Amino acid sequence: MNVIGAALAAAAGLALAGAAASVLFGRSARARVAGPLTALSGVAAVVAGAAAVAGASWSFATPDLLPLTGVELTIDALSGWFLLLVGAVTCVAGTYTVGYVGRSGEGASSRGALFLLPLFAASMMLVPLAASVPTLLAGWELMAVTSLLLVLTEHRHRPPQAPLANATQSDERTAARAGGAVRDAAVWYAAMTQLGFVALLAGLLWLAAVAGGTSFAAIRAGAAGMDATTAGVVFLLGIVGFAGKAGAVPLHPWLPRAHAESPSHVSTLMSAAMVKLGIYGLLRLGFDLLGGGATWWWLVLVVIGSGSALYGITQAAVAQDLKRMLAFSTSENVGLILLGVGFAGLYARSGNPAAAGLALAAALLHTANHAAFKALLFAGAGSVVRATGTRDLDRLGGLVRTMPATTIMFGAGALAAAALPPGNGFVSEWLLLQALLHPGPDAGTLLTIAAPLAVAVVATTAGIGVATYVKAVGTGFLARARTDPAALARESPPSMIVAMGLAGLACVGLSVGPGLTVPALSRIAADLELILDTGQPMVPSDLALRFDAVRATLWPLWTVLGIVAVTVAVAVTARGLGPARRRAAAWDCGDGPLTARMEYTATSFAEPLQRVFDDVLAPERDVDVTHVDESRYHVSAVSFQQRIPDRIENRLYQPLLGIMRRLGEQARGLGNGSVHRYLGYMLGALLAVLVLGVLR
Repeated sequence: MNVIGAALAAAAGLALAGAAASVLFGRSARARVAGPLTALSGVAAVVAGAAAVAGASWSFATPDLLPLTGVELTIDALSGWFLLLVGAVTCVAGTYTVGYVGRSGEGASSRGALFLLPLFAASMMLVPLAASVPTLLAGWELMAVTSLLLVLTEHRHRPPQAPLANATQSDERTAARAGGAVRDAAVWYAAMTQLGFVALLAGLLWLAAVAGGTSFAAIRAGAAGMDATTAGVVFLLGIVGFAGKAGAVPLHPWLPRAHAESPSHVSTLMSAAMVKLGIYGLLRLGFDLLGGGATWWWLVLVVIGSGSALYGITQAAVAQDLKRMLAFSTSENVGLILLGVGFAGLYARSGNPAAAGLALAAALLHTANHAAFKALLFAGAGSVVRATGTRDLDRLGGLVRTMPATTIMFGAGALAAAALPPGNGFVSEWLLLQALLHPGPDAGTLLTIAAPLAVAVVATTAGIGVATYVKAVGTGFLARARTDPAALARESPPSMIVAMGLAGLACVGLSVGPGLTVPALSRIAADLELILDTGQPMVPSDLALRFDAVRATLWPLWTVLGIVAVTVAVAVTARGLGPARRRAAAWDCGDGPLTARMEYTATSFAEPLQRVFDDVLAPERDVDVTHVDESRYHVSAVSFQQRIPDRIENRLYQPLLGIMRRLGEQARGLGNGSVHRYLGYMLGALLAVLVLGVLR
């Protein structure tokens, strides 16, 4: 057994031990045992993934574990990359769990929730290891079921939010329906994930039937003789299943609900790790199993990625729920990753392997960067929720004084998510722009038009992203406290700070040393027959990103040092050469001391952006004017409410749900209790199957 086999065996054993500990240990100890065991299983997965991207290999098969087909596992550079990401996020989430769940014995700290957590992590590790269709589908469904149950863990224990002093009756009803929101999120998640599973089941089984085998090796061998129509339909079904799990628009409605309503350590795993497996599935299916496919496949991914990026960041910019904002930001970043994957396919089909490898490298690097900063942001959001009991940015503020460590960590994650230097998000988006700006001299009409449009998409999302995270940090952390829970908040336990620190260190490492990932990215590109031209051999000490094919070089470490040096120089100069400072009361226009009512809320901060995108967001406004009883000319009160719905959900899914509801009501007449009618149905179905068999 090599190092990968030993590490994977340790990961599986530690995950099972964590699940057992959650059942065997008492209320006060179960989280302190199950959490570290889950984190250690993540460390073992990181070791296995790192060995795979370094060039090691491993395979395993047993015919007895699954009926008919058995289980087939293997690992290559691509699966090792995603296994490494899942393991790293699991390490953060397991460490975070110790302090987050508490000792109440209910909700996220119950035996059932802690039992499911390591199993969810283990199922995510199984997906990239699958080497056959049945193994992949089994791991995919296990991941879906465990995550669904974890989303539901707080549906009975979510404390109702205390309404603001000037809250309307609608606000009070919304606060009282916290448990209902959890159940609603679970229903949407179950429906969308099962829709995706059905699509994957149909597509992958069809692919296996045409190829003549269920193993990935047999499918690769049979894909060469597959007709273009079959391959195209299979890829479209794969988009429904894999892009839906990734939260891409328009298959996204489950994501802002499930990520917002689930416990924060579960949100961390789902947003930072689980959605990446949708990206893995698309890469495995499109480039590996189907061999690259047609140009229109990747153009579809580019369109989906562009729509996800723009719609996701627009919704995030106007969201006042902190976790919902982060969830829509995940849709945005998934869109950017799909943009890179789509252009990798387009470049490969146009005969430009260097640009294809560069686009793929940008997509893969952004998966790692997003995993790091989104784990940090969701952990920071969970710290805020635990301390204040609310996710509403309009109710927060003043946390920089009461929760300084959380504020610093969240600020670092926000810097990375906003794609500003020196954050790690800037590095991968810079790399994506380089791939889009250099399509090559023989790009053709399609790429000549598509590449500049994609550059505009990336630039737009970056600009709105800056405004989004300035809103979150400025109104939620740096402003004055707007409610007593925010003013009385206390810093999180050490384990939560340590977990956020681990994610922060990953962000720093990917920010200053992205060049260290180039050998792994080159190996993945070579395995997928996309050549990443680095110009010069990369050595571990080289921290630069250098690509001679596009004549672009980035030195992130020097960028960081330059920003720090300029900042220090400006501060020292202002302090040393400026006039002597003295304390004095600021002019307040005679209105007295500043209060929270004089500062921007998250809603008011986002209002200008909302006006710009009114046609896209279509906000719903309700103005209620109450007149004095004695005179209709005198107004007693004016109530204004505004809600920004998910327009795609309203225009696409609500009509579909209405049709399904009507069909269900009409179908009730088919089941009237008559045995003769049921026998007739069975006979009709049998005859239909026989006729189809004869026709075939």
